[in-house]
Amino acid sequence: MYLFLIAFFSLYGAAHLYAFLKARAALGAWSVYLIPFMAGMVFAPLLVHLAERRGLGTLARVLSWIGYAWMGLLFLFVSASAVLDISCALLYLGGLIRGSNPAAFALTPGLSFLAPLLLSILIGVYGYFEARGIRVERVVIRTPKVPAGIDRLRIVQLSDVHIGLIVREGRLRRIIEVVKGSCPDILVSTGDLVDGQINDLEGAAALLAEIRPRYGKFAVTGNHEFYAGLAQALEFTRKAGFTVLRGEALTVEGLINIAGIDDPAGRPYGLSREVSERELLSGLPGERFTLLLKHRPEIDSGGLGLFDLQLSGHTHKGQIFPFCLATYLYYPVHAGTLKLLDESYLYVSRGAGTWGPMIRFLSPPEVTVIELVRPST
Repeated sequence: MYLFLIAFFSLYGAAHLYAFLKARAALGAWSVYLIPFMAGMVFAPLLVHLAERRGLGTLARVLSWIGYAWMGLLFLFVSASAVLDISCALLYLGGLIRGSNPAAFALTPGLSFLAPLLLSILIGVYGYFEARGIRVERVVIRTPKVPAGIDRLRIVQLSDVHIGLIVREGRLRRIIEVVKGSCPDILVSTGDLVDGQINDLEGAAALLAEIRPRYGKFAVTGNHEFYAGLAQALEFTRKAGFTVLRGEALTVEGLINIAGIDDPAGRPYGLSREVSERELLSGLPGERFTLLLKHRPEIDSGGLGLFDLQLSGHTHKGQIFPFCLATYLYYPVHAGTLKLLDESYLYVSRGAGTWGPMIRFLSPPEVTVIELVRPST
């Protein structure tokens, strides 16, 4: 955890330094007034966490809205500015090679600062409204493992809702409306249902409890369940009506097998339940469709061939372009469906909420509807 914090604040501080140097070149002496604000914003995530821990909910929410909005805009500014700087550098180098005047490709400091600033603000505003929407992604899997007499079984997946300081009851109601409108037979949560200290969110648990699918609701832990405090995260999830599967598997109403794996975020503290996926899955009746719930889109080779569909989340598909390039490098399948082996599939949700900035860009939030359909003979 300490190494993560050191790495995070080093990178975040470097992004602020880069933005400040761009501002200083454009604004001159006026840029000195940015120093206190930027210094505060570097440590805003830590201040939010401390305010939460001390029960200062209003202060934590205000700081989170300001700090995380700034984080999103800073990321967009640094990305746009870096692309602009690299492009100008390449054009300048090309001018030198061709023997033309390279100064023709140089931008004034003012334009070099204002162009990416304006672009980041426009994208940030657009991304705020994109994050408030919700799409329904539909996946149809034809399988003979649906029992005779049942034409289709509808599973609705929620992932990465991040209920907490920013995603609260208002946003949750819109998500729940979409879930209810999808008429699930089974509802699953593939982790990060909660975020932060989850203080004063009994109303959110009650809203989720209103969803009563015919065959139940099942959930697994994500990394943020451990960050929020595992005990209270599990209590919230169970109050919301979910059966939490932590290295456990069961057969639901003789219709479908569902297995769930703990996220490894609790491993350093001895909180994650370690199980062998092969042993967990091999004990299930093979004639039934096996659904594996696992927060991170990682495939355990030992479990291949023993499940039919793995549902995951975690990546948010980067949430804000171009961060999706980083998630793609780490998780080659960071959104959508991948066929793994024979009739086994992995589906990765973009998530229904947001972490940090209430911004999504080229990664709209989703609720996923998976329909298991018995093939017609």
